[in-house]
Amino acid sequence: MLITQVVVALLAFYVAWNLGANDVANAMGTSVGSKAVTLKQALLIAGVLEFTGAVLFGHEVTQTLATKIANPALFAATPQIFVVGMVTVLISCGVWLQIATSRGLPVSSSHAVVGAIAGFSWVALGVGAIDWSSIGLITIGWILTPLISGAIAALFYSQIKHWILDQPNQLVQLQEWIPWLSTILLGVFGVIVLPSLTEPLTNFVIELGFTIPAYDIPLLTGAIAAVGLTIISWRQLEDLGEMEEKFPSQTQELPSIQNPKSQIQNPVERLFGRFQLLSACFVAFAHGSNDVGNAIAPLAAIVYINRTGSVPTDGITIPIWILILGGAGIVGGLAVCGKKVIATIGENIIALQPSSGFCAELATATTILIASRLGLPVSTSHALVGGVVGIGLVQNIKSIKFKTLQGIAAAWLITIPVSAGLCAAIFSIARILFL
Repeated sequence: MLITQVVVALLAFYVAWNLGANDVANAMGTSVGSKAVTLKQALLIAGVLEFTGAVLFGHEVTQTLATKIANPALFAATPQIFVVGMVTVLISCGVWLQIATSRGLPVSSSHAVVGAIAGFSWVALGVGAIDWSSIGLITIGWILTPLISGAIAALFYSQIKHWILDQPNQLVQLQEWIPWLSTILLGVFGVIVLPSLTEPLTNFVIELGFTIPAYDIPLLTGAIAAVGLTIISWRQLEDLGEMEEKFPSQTQELPSIQNPKSQIQNPVERLFGRFQLLSACFVAFAHGSNDVGNAIAPLAAIVYINRTGSVPTDGITIPIWILILGGAGIVGGLAVCGKKVIATIGENIIALQPSSGFCAELATATTILIASRLGLPVSTSHALVGGVVGIGLVQNIKSIKFKTLQGIAAAWLITIPVSAGLCAAIFSIARILFL
């Protein structure tokens, strides 16, 4: 049992490694592409936040994947089949993610895991072992996610372009818009992250005897953060305005005066770069908390079976060492192999500026939030690519590199059937050898 658990832990780390190499581009690809941050800075920021999100809040998605896709009740009498199946899930998902990453293609690790679980379940116990309603929802999400995200990104960017970027005095217009941008940014991401982050404080206040609605502290925290971000941004904009008055002929050189290493040559875009970096941090944290389950759910299920001798049928407790293992794998894969997919999303679809990258990330978060409220399982990869394409449609349809999109769409289409077929084949061989 111990040897089996060690082998499975190594496989889970392998999947997390490939997940980090592929999926973390969702958080940082547009920031690198717009030059808001360097690749090294993106790797460091995403590494810290992905790991934190995975360890602190990665248990919920892990529970769902471990108990909901295959019908666990059907495996109750044969837990060893379930164990072997989950091992083959890890192998097939890791291999497919590694292939996609080597080609620079952003794919959905969620879809790969679901497809793999469906593949082994079908071979093991027949078509009835698969929860087809979940597969149907994933298909709907695959179709709607990029369309919704693209529409939202196009709407956000068209308004920013009209009211700020196309105006003769961009600094003045941006000053008026900063409170709204701060509120939208922290509102969208706050709904995703703040309830979980502030839950310990809310519980502490309730224990002290104060009766408060569950969302009061997250709302208060978000409001304070929005006001603080507005004041800080106003001060930064005021400094840029003073520099512009003193050196009107050097407006385009302002970034190099303030920071010789800055690659953004427009003061308005430079301020948008700060907003975009903050949005990327939220996406990285949320991504770590959601997608780490794709790598460690099979491991968590196997550890549960080894400990209890039974197949998990509902919520299970995830040991902290499993969450740490998943977070460490994500960070390692991102640092060593994440450059290709980051380049695909950030540079090879359209040329991005911080203002457009900010809109793409905001659209991604909004789409994921709407889908969560509707109960649709969606892919961050699909949302972000859709958002980037939406920006391209507003700028100029000719600026979109459709050859890159064809490769991405093909990878999306085949992820579920490839991972399902691969896992089914590996499970068939494993069943002959070990069962």
